[in-house]
Amino acid sequence: MAHIFKVVAAILAFVALANGVPSARVVGGVNAEIGQFPHQVSLQRSDGSHTCGGSILNENFILTAAHCVVVGNGIEAYPPHYFQVRLGSVQRTVGGTLLKLKRIIVNKTYGNFLNDVALLEVETPIVWTKNVQPIEMADTEVPSGEDVIVSGWGRLYTGGPIPHHLQYNTLKALSTQECGTAINMGYDSLICLAHEQENGVCNGDSGGPATYQGKLVGVAGFVVGGCGTSNPDGYAKVYYHRQWIEENMAK
Repeated sequence: MAHIFKVVAAILAFVALANGVPSARVVGGVNAEIGQFPHQVSLQRSDGSHTCGGSILNENFILTAAHCVVVGNGIEAYPPHYFQVRLGSVQRTVGGTLLKLKRIIVNKTYGNFLNDVALLEVETPIVWTKNVQPIEMADTEVPSGEDVIVSGWGRLYTGGPIPHHLQYNTLKALSTQECGTAINMGYDSLICLAHEQENGVCNGDSGGPATYQGKLVGVAGFVVGGCGTSNPDGYAKVYYHRQWIEENMAK
């Protein structure tokens, strides 16, 4: 999956999963069925081009990655009219419902791939259907070694095409300590997801969901060394950010 992944020059290249201005397919993924991921949205520019994924939390708010919606490397969001969201479709260009945004709320502590979360408030309340449903946020940690499902319209490989059909794959959760050992990113605010080579997320998957036992546990953030390497992928941990999310949805 792919989105504009921001690359940091270091021993390992960290790439933020977004496309162009805010943008990531699931590498090694398979086609999702309609209604399989009713919480999944495509965050698009106003011209309809896909940039990131997102997850429906309630009738008014969608959760995505901060790097999908900020200007440059800062924390200032693009104006809401710059974007739209497509709900209820496994095709990123057709089907479902298009909604405009009313407000974008960026976590003010976002930076250096940490705290990479943002809320999108839609102009009109989301209408529930069998293909459009909210997802519950995780209220606990994911045990190491457990299967976590990721989904998105990210690139199929580094520099590759963006799929028209929603993809999904199953990755393995790592502990904070294991993440630190693997990619030197052992932070409580992150959840790392391990996979074999030629698997994982990519540009365009940014902001999209990682789910465990039907609950939202992660927001796609970055890959290390390119898409589909043997390095784990980095996700903002929803359990860690849950208080910030709930407080800002209530404002």
